[in-house]
Amino acid sequence: MKESDILKTNTFIQGAFIATFCIIISKILGIIYVIPFYAIIGEQGGALYGYAYSLYNIFLAISTVGLPLAVSKIVSEYNTLGYYNCKERAYKIASKIILIMSIISFLILFVGAPLLATAIMGDVTGGNTKEDITLVLRVSSLALIFVAILSVSRGYLQGHKFIAPSSISQVVEQFARVILIIFGSFITLKILHLGLPIAVSVAVFGATFGAVIAVLYLQHKIKKNRSQLKRDEEITEEEKQITDKQITKKLIMYAFPLIIISIITSSYEIVDTMTVVKTLVNGANFLTNDAESVIGVISTWGSKFNMIVTSVSSGIIVSLIPNITSSNVKNDQKDVANKINQTIQIILLVALPMTVGLSFLSIPVWGVFYGYESIGPIVIRLSIFTAFTSCLSTSMIMIAQALDEYKLVFVSLVSGIVLKICLNVPLMLLFNKIGIYPYYGAISATIIGSLTVTIINLIWLNKTRKVNYLQTLKQLGKVMISLIAMLIVMFILTYLIPLDVSNRVLSVAIIIIYTLVGSSVYLFIAHKTNVIKETFGDNIYSKIPIIRKYL
Repeated sequence: MKESDILKTNTFIQGAFIATFCIIISKILGIIYVIPFYAIIGEQGGALYGYAYSLYNIFLAISTVGLPLAVSKIVSEYNTLGYYNCKERAYKIASKIILIMSIISFLILFVGAPLLATAIMGDVTGGNTKEDITLVLRVSSLALIFVAILSVSRGYLQGHKFIAPSSISQVVEQFARVILIIFGSFITLKILHLGLPIAVSVAVFGATFGAVIAVLYLQHKIKKNRSQLKRDEEITEEEKQITDKQITKKLIMYAFPLIIISIITSSYEIVDTMTVVKTLVNGANFLTNDAESVIGVISTWGSKFNMIVTSVSSGIIVSLIPNITSSNVKNDQKDVANKINQTIQIILLVALPMTVGLSFLSIPVWGVFYGYESIGPIVIRLSIFTAFTSCLSTSMIMIAQALDEYKLVFVSLVSGIVLKICLNVPLMLLFNKIGIYPYYGAISATIIGSLTVTIINLIWLNKTRKVNYLQTLKQLGKVMISLIAMLIVMFILTYLIPLDVSNRVLSVAIIIIYTLVGSSVYLFIAHKTNVIKETFGDNIYSKIPIIRKYL
C-alpha cells in the first residue's frame, strides 16, 4: 500500500487545523468560481440559483436525517469502548437508512417542485418564472441521493478521527462541482444559447457531479484501509448483547436532534426566500428585479463570502464531535469544558477579525468579484456578520448534541428560528419607515436569532455542566484590543488609499494592502497579549514558523 493511502488519526487541534484548511480551500474555490459564473448568468440567474439551493438544503437535511454526524459520534463512542463489531454494524445500518431517506426526499422535491415554486413567487411577476424555479428544483433533487451517501462515508472516517481524507474529499467535491458550473453554464448559455434556466440547471447539477467524484475518492480510501478500519478482534460478551435494533435506535436518537438542527438552520434562508422579495416589493416599493437582486446577494452571491468565515466553525466541528464525544464517554468533564472554551476562543480569535475585515472591505471585495454597479456591497457589509454569529451558534449546538443535551438543542434552536420568523417582516418594514435599508431588517433578524441560540447554550452549559467561561472572557478582551487596533490603522489608511474605486486591478491591490496591514497589526497585538498561544497551546504555537521567526 502506498504511504499516501495509509490513514492516520488526528488530535482535536490537528483535526481542526486540517479540516479548517481543507474547508477554506474548498470555500475559496467556491468564491473564485462566482467571478466567471456571475458574468455568465447575472443577478437574475443568481436569484434562480439561490432559490434552488435554499430549498435543496432543507431536503438535504431531511434526506441525511443528521446521520453523518450521528455516525461520527456512534463510531467514536464504540471505538473508544472497543466495540469494533458494533461500529461496523452501525455504519452499514446508517448507510441503508440514509439511502432510503435520500430517495424519498428526492421524490418529494421532484414531484413537489411546482408547489414550492408557487410558494416562493406568489403573484409577483417580472423576474424568474415559476416554471424556471420548478426546473432548477427538480435538477437539484438528484444531488440528494449522492450527497447523502457521501456524507455518511465522511462521518464514518471522522468517527475514527481520520479527519484528513474526509476533509480532502470536500476539496475534491468542490473542484469537480466548480468545473461543471463554469464550463457547463458557459457552454449552455453562450455557445448553445439554450437560455438562462437551462444554464442555471446545468450549474445546479454540479452538486451531483461533485458528490459522485468525492464518493469514489472516499470509497477508494476506505477500501485501501479496510484492515485498519475493520479490526478482526474477538467480540466481547457485552458487545454481543447489542442488537441491530438497539444500534438503529441509538442512531435515530443521535440523528433526530441533528435533523432539527439542519432544518432550522436552513430555515433561516427559507424565511428570507419566502418573505424578502414580497416584502420589498409590496412594503418598500422595490421593483421586482431589484428585490430579486437583494435576495440573490443574501442567498447566493454574498453567502460565498460568508463561507470563508463559517469554514472556521465547520473545521472545528469535524474534529470536535468525535473528540468531545470520546471525552464525555470517559466522563472527563474537565476536558469537555476545556474543549468547549477552546472552540469559542478559536472562533473569536480567527472568525471575528475575518468578519470585520470583510465588512470593512465590502466595496473593493464585491467589486473584484461582481463589478461596481450593484447593491451588493451595502448588503454584505452587514450580512457578513450573520456568518460570525452562525459560527458561534452552530458550534454551540454541536457541542450540546455531542454531550446528549437534546433538550438544550431543541429549546435554543426553536427560540432562535421563532425570533427570526417573528422579526423578519416587521424589522424590514420598520427599517424602511425610519430610513434604514429595509433588507437590513431581515439580516438583523438572522443575527438576533443566531445570538439567541448561542446565549441559551452558554447559560445552560454553565448551569448544568459547570463550564466556566472566565478564561474565554479574558481572551475576548484581548481579541477586542487587537481588533480595535486593526480597525484604527485601517481607518487611518483610508485617508491615504481610498476604498471606493471602480477598477478591478486597483481593487485587488487595495484588498492586498489592507489585508496585509490589518492582519499584521492584529497578529502582532494578539501575539504580544499571548492570546494566540493561550488559545492554541504551546505545542501548536511553536510549530508555526512565521511566529517563531518574526514575532
